[in-house]
Amino acid sequence: MQEKHALYDMLAPTIEAMGFEVVRILMTGAQRPTLQIMIERQDRKNLVVDDCAAVSRAISAILDEKDPIDSEYSLEVSSPGIDRPLTKPEHFSRFAGYEAKVETSDTVDGRKRFKGKIISLEPNNNIKIMMDDKEYSIPFESVSKAKLVLTDELWNEYVANAQESE
Repeated sequence: MQEKHALYDMLAPTIEAMGFEVVRILMTGAQRPTLQIMIERQDRKNLVVDDCAAVSRAISAILDEKDPIDSEYSLEVSSPGIDRPLTKPEHFSRFAGYEAKVETSDTVDGRKRFKGKIISLEPNNNIKIMMDDKEYSIPFESVSKAKLVLTDELWNEYVANAQESE
């Protein structure tokens, strides 16, 4: 799901060396595209604006030097947010117990859209989700899009973690 594309290969080593994890790299928009880079701290502490600014400066230098994008674009470095995208197998393991929306490129048990509680990530990288009292096993390689659903439980944990960080 996290495409290993040229931009990822070019930027991820610098971002990771700075102590951050790349959650997603995405080019959006047609007229004036935006290169969106979502990051989080490797130590899992809350991301602050200065973190985003530091990463933005570091990767701007790389993008200016290598010039991989043909047209004008905007660069956006941000946090994945509370209802964050789930782009790597370990995200499903880390957020087990929370509700997620998952879309697949292939049909799984007759459907392509799922909304339910993440149970676990299996050793074969299948994601176990409980939806409508039924358990589904979704191969990670079939996931085209996934994100956490903002629930009271997720919000309360976010607030508690933010208070611990202060």
